[in-house]
Amino acid sequence: MSVKFTTRQVGDVTVIDAVGRITLGEGASAFRDKVRELVAGGHKKILLNLAEVSYIDSSGIGEMVSGYTTVTNQGGVLKLLSLTKRVKDLLQITKLYTVFEVFEDEATAVRSFA
Repeated sequence: MSVKFTTRQVGDVTVIDAVGRITLGEGASAFRDKVRELVAGGHKKILLNLAEVSYIDSSGIGEMVSGYTTVTNQGGVLKLLSLTKRVKDLLQITKLYTVFEVFEDEATAVRSFA
């Protein structure tokens, strides 16, 4: 199973709920396309909910960094929510845990954009 993205608004924050695996090919490019579509639509506050993501490979991590850069270059902010242990470990190993703002709880994450 690859990844499926759904978006919803919580105030002025756009939440992307990801379900599945973000891997080389379809999963990673779907993420890139979703981020570009949101930024092009004027969304500047993006929260990526990874609670239902079972696996991310290096390509998926690369796309998360690319998405972060895309959003930041457009004057926006991309933050992460509800990392699974595996994803959290991967971000710590790659030292990306210090790049992304990571939250466990959606309400706290949404308030952090204010």
